[in-house]
Amino acid sequence: MHYAFLTFPFALAGSVAAKQCLNITVPVSISARNGVFNIPTLQGNADATTFAQNLTSIGGNFTQEALLSYATVVGEYDISVKFCKPDAENGTNPTVQVLTHGLGFDKTYWDLPFNDYNYSYIDMAVDVYGFCTLSIDRLGEGNSSKADPLSVLQVPAEMSALYELTMMLRSGTLPEVPQAFSKVVHVGHSFGSTLSYLLAIMHPTASDGLILTGFSQNGSFLPTTVASWNSKLARLNQPLRFGNISYSTVSEASSVLSSLTERISNGLDTHNVTLDEILQEGQTTELGNLLAGLQPTQLPKRADLPSGYLTWADAGSNQYAFLLPGFFEPSILHFAESSKYPYTLGELLTIGSAPSMAPNFKGPVQILTGRQDVIYCGGDCLATVDPTIDSIPAKSKTAFPMAKTFEAYIQPDTAHAINLHYNSTGAYSVIQRFLIREGLGSS
Repeated sequence: MHYAFLTFPFALAGSVAAKQCLNITVPVSISARNGVFNIPTLQGNADATTFAQNLTSIGGNFTQEALLSYATVVGEYDISVKFCKPDAENGTNPTVQVLTHGLGFDKTYWDLPFNDYNYSYIDMAVDVYGFCTLSIDRLGEGNSSKADPLSVLQVPAEMSALYELTMMLRSGTLPEVPQAFSKVVHVGHSFGSTLSYLLAIMHPTASDGLILTGFSQNGSFLPTTVASWNSKLARLNQPLRFGNISYSTVSEASSVLSSLTERISNGLDTHNVTLDEILQEGQTTELGNLLAGLQPTQLPKRADLPSGYLTWADAGSNQYAFLLPGFFEPSILHFAESSKYPYTLGELLTIGSAPSMAPNFKGPVQILTGRQDVIYCGGDCLATVDPTIDSIPAKSKTAFPMAKTFEAYIQPDTAHAINLHYNSTGAYSVIQRFLIREGLGSS
């Protein structure tokens, strides 16, 4: 295990010119062996709660109980990606990092449009260390094609899309990117790490190196996480973004709330409470989610998602699973909650479906997880019980018997959403240096 605190990597690395980026829509053909599950259509939030209760029941295996059979899923889908490269490439053999986000995010996790992009992983990888990057909206998320949230949006199908994009990078057939890359590494976060890990199992030569962030193979804390989310139908939780409610309807509701707020404000003089305190409290509840996207100059496209798309209830659920109190900007929680993305029934049912070993993967592997990660470490990645093992993520070394190098790095003062914490850039630098040390830097 490596354990260090790096906050100002820019002073330690030679910078290159600013990046050039392209937003591209890439048609892909997927083929995957998905599960066929006996899950009735969810009719409301109570059904989402019932599903979570079944999924998290101790001593049971709801995935197996609901599994009827397997079926090959094929289809043509559009995947939204952003390709970035240094403005002035000095070498002839660049390395591209394929960046795959986790549940609740889209590809902007890697280039966070918050506080003047101070949390941008892509800026660090491209501008400072000279890598190319391809950040993707996973199938079913962000600007990528939507699909059936139970029968299609499962781990195998989403990994199939990741594989197809990888092969395009290697063959030089990715639209608008006339470059065949001989060095391709995969960087995932959480569910994106699961997909990258499965890629290394199913296609061990597709990747030259794995970076698995927000990851361990200890799934015993996942039920607690799912329970803490208090899942709701995404279309009901943020109806303006994920449902089919009209802007005028929400705007009218907002006007009523504004009138009510004004009346409350007039009566606050006799109480030791400010209006700002009340409004701030409202942002942390489902009321804040109801109004998410209510920006007259930037109206969201109504997704009208089916009921198999879920999301956690509110900012409190978000903080519990993803953020460490005292080590993130308070306003980033509201930003993350108002811009969150849903997860699906199929993803939750198959998140634990990857085999326990990647026996034929021969590239270097780094697992980088926040010490206070709740989802994969129960809140302390150093609490191994076994004194011979440095950390919970370090236990995964046995999963990569042929790996060139294995490293488990524990990022201090950080929970699951590494990229949203104060010291995120320190983690980014650790990743870049690992890749360069393993001979996977651009050259």
